[in-house]
Amino acid sequence: MTTYRTVSIDGLDIFYREAGSRNNPTILLLHGFPTSSHMFRNLIPALADKFHLVAPDYPGYGNSSMPTVNEFDYTFDRLAEIVEKFIAAIALKKYSLYVMDYGAPIGYRIAAKYPERVQSLIVQNGNAYEEGLREFWEPIKAYWQERSPENAEKLKYLVTLEATKWQYTNGVRNLEAISPDTWTIDQHFLDRPGNGEIQLALLYSYGTNPPLYPQWQEYFRQYQPLPLLRLVLADTNKFLTYYTHSATPHTQKPYI
Repeated sequence: MTTYRTVSIDGLDIFYREAGSRNNPTILLLHGFPTSSHMFRNLIPALADKFHLVAPDYPGYGNSSMPTVNEFDYTFDRLAEIVEKFIAAIALKKYSLYVMDYGAPIGYRIAAKYPERVQSLIVQNGNAYEEGLREFWEPIKAYWQERSPENAEKLKYLVTLEATKWQYTNGVRNLEAISPDTWTIDQHFLDRPGNGEIQLALLYSYGTNPPLYPQWQEYFRQYQPLPLLRLVLADTNKFLTYYTHSATPHTQKPYI
């Protein structure tokens, strides 16, 4: 049975889903943009007989607190700090990391800092290579270089319903297999007053991740937390190239 809990971290309510016995190996599931722990709602019960699963919502996402950009430092460093304190608060000692999208730079920060705690990595659309920043990223890179209203305006489409729906439907062979609840629930949280500013802050902060890529790659090489897997929709991913456990970029389809 999945339980739905909240823990206070630095004065913020951090919501999380949890299932499975703590006697089993733990998987910490870190969601990406534009979603929340809701993305793991089906995976958690499917694995709960063999694993202990924990999936938090970051500040500004899902059912966790959403302070304004003036009240909270929406950076990947700060989100990683919150998740690190969350891990301590619920007393996780060793765990595998399932990281998706934004969850990757958060999880990689934690893994590189505490390699002895991380037993394996499962990576879904989580970049750690310059080669992964393809054409899609050009307007975002421009925003890193100049945080101007003009450059911000070019990114605001990313929080529209059309863009959120695209995240789920692009490249899908059978659209009737995709529940509209997915993008509808995500969009509900994105449409909250002030959330657009939060997403722009994190898009800007994403520019702090590429300088850390060499550090994360060294972590991959040195510790090789197996299985290091890259989960993508082959031939449809617009954001990244593919890579596997060699810590070297690949252009071939990944294994799972």
